[in-house]
Amino acid sequence: MIHTLIQWLLATIGAMGYPGILLLMAMESSIIPVPSELVMPPAGYLVYQGKMNMALVILCGTVGSLVGAYANYFVSHYLGRPLIIKYGKYVLIPQAKFEKVERFFLQHGEISTFIGRLLPVIRHLISIPAGVAGMNHLKFTLYTLLGAGIWCTILTLIGYAIGENQKLIIQYSHQALVWVVLFSVVLVALYVWRQRRKGRKA
Repeated sequence: MIHTLIQWLLATIGAMGYPGILLLMAMESSIIPVPSELVMPPAGYLVYQGKMNMALVILCGTVGSLVGAYANYFVSHYLGRPLIIKYGKYVLIPQAKFEKVERFFLQHGEISTFIGRLLPVIRHLISIPAGVAGMNHLKFTLYTLLGAGIWCTILTLIGYAIGENQKLIIQYSHQALVWVVLFSVVLVALYVWRQRRKGRKA
């Protein structure tokens, strides 16, 4: 089944070109379940074949991720926040608790957004609290692009290196994910240490 899906994605990306990558990655970053692990590696394989440009593939994947992230951001901001404030108390989210979480995200949204873009499942959802909290657009854009850019680059290079072998794509994508998770853990630990150090100095 995965082989069939990869072949379909190769044909789709080949036919639609760079807009196809942008569209698929926008879907991946919103609530539509299109795994990035099955979008960017086939595009990387097309780069290997000389049918696409590496930089443009990564750029389209990254921008597509931002577009999908902003879809979640705006829906959450204009629909989610008023609903939580009005009805949250009925589902154990009173306004005081919500405002506390909101303040936390406004203070630590940069690291949360960046790390969230690197992790499975979370990358689809991290834009929701950002939108609800009304995270600064410049910071949201910057850290979304940074996190998505790193992940798109890794997956594109995997596709470039190993071609269309679906077993190796999944295997190497999982290995890359392990290293990304370890990197994220170290980054979070350094961030917490830095914040505590600031707190002691203050």
